[in-house]
Amino acid sequence: MKYVLLIYHGPAPPVPGSDRWKALPAAEQKAIYADYAELGKTPGVTPGLPLGLPNAARTVQVRNGKPEVRDGTYLSEGAGGYLVFEAENMDAAVALAARIPAARVGGAIEIRPAEQYW
Repeated sequence: MKYVLLIYHGPAPPVPGSDRWKALPAAEQKAIYADYAELGKTPGVTPGLPLGLPNAARTVQVRNGKPEVRDGTYLSEGAGGYLVFEAENMDAAVALAARIPAARVGGAIEIRPAEQYW
């Protein structure tokens, strides 16, 4: 079964260049980089494309037949990325999600089974 893991950084993520990132000890910064690199080497993982920072996002909604565009993310937490994981069960996907650094630095990982509706 394939699972999509949506990575949310939280409202004030420690992303490179941010004040929260700069406040992290250098060893923790290196550990975060290393942990993300190891995730990509995990059997069954297909990394998603890297997403830009939340402040570069635009959100589009159609109201009364016309698109409305606003700056920023749809959710305040801001999606930081995603990956696809082929595994035997949800427990394996949960174990992988627990390894994602965003889950330990104020964010969250949402897991959804991949489905085909069409």
